[in-house]
Amino acid sequence: MKSRLIAALALFIGAISLLSCVDSDQTQEVILERDKEAIEKFLKENPISSVKEYSEPIEGFYMFWEVSTKPERNNLLRGDTVTVNYTGKTLDKKIFDTSIEQIAKDNGIFSSGRKYQPLRYAVGYGFTITGFEFAISMMHAGEKATVIFPSRLGYGTQASGGIPANSPLIFELELVQIKKGPNLNP
Repeated sequence: MKSRLIAALALFIGAISLLSCVDSDQTQEVILERDKEAIEKFLKENPISSVKEYSEPIEGFYMFWEVSTKPERNNLLRGDTVTVNYTGKTLDKKIFDTSIEQIAKDNGIFSSGRKYQPLRYAVGYGFTITGFEFAISMMHAGEKATVIFPSRLGYGTQASGGIPANSPLIFELELVQIKKGPNLNP
C-alpha cells in the first residue's frame, strides 16, 4: 500500500513537472493564431493585386495569381517533375532565398558558388516545404503567383538559415514547366 502511494505521488509530481515545462504561448494552436493574425495584418497593409485568388483563412493560406492560364485546379500527380522560379520572403519582406540571380544580387544574398536557375523537383516526395508544394499543386505551367502561409506549412518551430522559428512565409512563384512522371498520367 505504501509503495502504491509513493508511486502515485511520484507520477503526480512527474506530471506537474512536465506540464510546467510546456509554454502555453508556444502551443501549435497559439502559434497558428499568431501567424494568421500577422498574415491578415500583412495583407491589409500590403494588398496584392491578382487575376485569381484562393484562400483557406482557417489554415492561414492565401494565394494570388499575377498570371493565370486556366481557371480550374491543376492535376499534378506524385512523380510529375516541376520546374519553378521562386523568391522566398518573411513577412517583413526580407528575402531569404531565390532561384533568380539578379534578385539575389539586389538583396545581398548572392552566393558566387551557387548556380541560379529554376528549381526542378519531383512532386510528392517531400523535397519542398508543405506550403510551397501545395501552392505549386494549384498552378499550371506559365502561371505566376504569390503565396502566403503560416509557419506550420513552412519550417515550423525550427529556424532555417535566415528564417526565424515560427515565421509565416511568402513565396513568389513562377511554374515554368510540368513534365509528367513515370505514372504516365495524361
